[in-house]
Amino acid sequence: MKASARLSYKLRKNLVLAILLPFTIIITIYLTFFHNRGGSSSFTLNITKNRWTRETQASSSYLPFTSKFRIPKYSYKKVQNWMFNEHIDEIISEGHIAEFDLNKLHSTKDASINKEKVLILTPLQKFHQEYWENILQLSYPRELIELGFIVPRTQTGDLALQSLEKAVEKTQTDKKNQRFAKVTILRQDSESFNKLAEKERHALNVQKERRSSMALARNELLFSTIGPHTSWVLWLDADIVETPSTLIQDMTAHDKSVLAANVFQRYYDDEKKASATRPYDFNNWQESEIGLELASKMNDDEIIVEGYSEIATYRPLMAYFHDTTKPVSEEMILDGVGGGCTLVKAEVHRDGAMFPSFPFYHLIETEGFAKMAKRLGYEIFGLPNYLVYHIEETNI
Repeated sequence: MKASARLSYKLRKNLVLAILLPFTIIITIYLTFFHNRGGSSSFTLNITKNRWTRETQASSSYLPFTSKFRIPKYSYKKVQNWMFNEHIDEIISEGHIAEFDLNKLHSTKDASINKEKVLILTPLQKFHQEYWENILQLSYPRELIELGFIVPRTQTGDLALQSLEKAVEKTQTDKKNQRFAKVTILRQDSESFNKLAEKERHALNVQKERRSSMALARNELLFSTIGPHTSWVLWLDADIVETPSTLIQDMTAHDKSVLAANVFQRYYDDEKKASATRPYDFNNWQESEIGLELASKMNDDEIIVEGYSEIATYRPLMAYFHDTTKPVSEEMILDGVGGGCTLVKAEVHRDGAMFPSFPFYHLIETEGFAKMAKRLGYEIFGLPNYLVYHIEETNI
């Protein structure tokens, strides 16, 4: 954009500037060429003494329409500027080129020591305060954590968004060392993944539609938030309300391309009149001969979903391999994973492993992702004795 065009753009956008600019030019000419002739006084327009830069809470600023500037960070505090108070559309200058050497980006077992950035992604159907409090108690350095959320365009989504924004604002306006590196909140553009009540969404006859919508949401969230600095992606459901504080360090220490924790649920046992726990996520499994045989007889558009008696695959489910007598670090090879608490090396997603919203080898969404990752040459693992907990469900 030429200088004259930029000036014209500013004048059209700012009526006050359009009125003051001619007077400023006349006064400047007078003081520069005429006023100094009769004395020794002088006048210099120094742009650094004027409020031409847009400042933010993080002191990140840029000079509009110049080739050298830093992109300002988002701030919840509104900053008013008397001269340039409209939205600046041209944030990146023409010809801007950024180079990133992804060969220098690593995902290692010493993630926190090597300052590797972790992206925590959550499709948010309902906001649980326990989920947020659990995120806040994670001991991985917050300056290395980015958060990403996608919220459906529904009434419940609107309520979840309001609660999420309040929680985010409180944290991101706190002390600098308490803030996350970045927080991204998206509204889902594709068909909503939150159309069913808690119990209804587990019915077998709605799984293909529901899981397809969820896959679209996961892909939108992933593609919109992963950056050239992301080393790990942690998929954490909004219903996961209890994990060890060292969750990220514990899981990255295994140095696996895809690694799933075992999702259990705390609940109140009416028969025993006491609190108890039970397996919850049955999407972490090993393939079986019966499962392969069932798939071979299916039409191309049919899917297998685990955990339903109507489709008995007899796959070994990680949820039932939990053993309190064995170490929490014990691993088992998997063929399918859920999205409750699954850590993925970012390179797996960059290589093309996404969440199919269509039948992929008769699998869909997270289980389809696992199949796709294996087809790309990556191994899938689970931690049967490493537990995280899903909130107790109610159908309100």
